[in-house]
Order: sequence, then structure tokens, then C-alpha cells
Amino acid sequence: MDQWLDLMQWPAFAASVIAAWLVGSSSPGRRNVGFWVFLFSNVLWTVWGLHTQAMALVALQACLAAMNIRGLFKTDKEESNDAG
Repeated sequence: MDQWLDLMQWPAFAASVIAAWLVGSSSPGRRNVGFWVFLFSNVLWTVWGLHTQAMALVALQACLAAMNIRGLFKTDKEESNDAG
């Protein structure tokens, strides 16, 4: 089990990079998906941080998750403004 948790940092890394690329898109739909992928990476980083006892990383992920949720609301609002 420890080996799987040790390896979790790599999918977390990949998800973070993909999310950043998506959030940088000019398409509100892609940005929205990017924030969801960022939230997924926040969960992965949190699990890995708890496993390694990196509490500053866990706290950072909680703050980043809050910002990603804010981003979701803003892109949802932007998408509904574009549709209507």
C-alpha cells in the first residue's frame, strides 16, 4: 500500500499540469474542465501529503481547492452568460 501512496505524486503532478493547460484556454468549457481536474489533483496531493506527513502541502491544497471551487462558479456563470 505504501508504494501506491508513494507513487501517487506522479498522477497528482500530471493532473496539475493538464489542469493548468486547460484553465489557460480561451474556451469557458475547457476552463471549467480544468478546474475539475485541478480539484482532482488537490485530492491526490492531499492524500499524498497526509501519507508523507507534509502538512503544509495539505494546507496549501485546501486553499487551492477553495480557489478552484471559486473558479468553477465563475466559469459556470460565464458559460451561462455566453449561452443566453
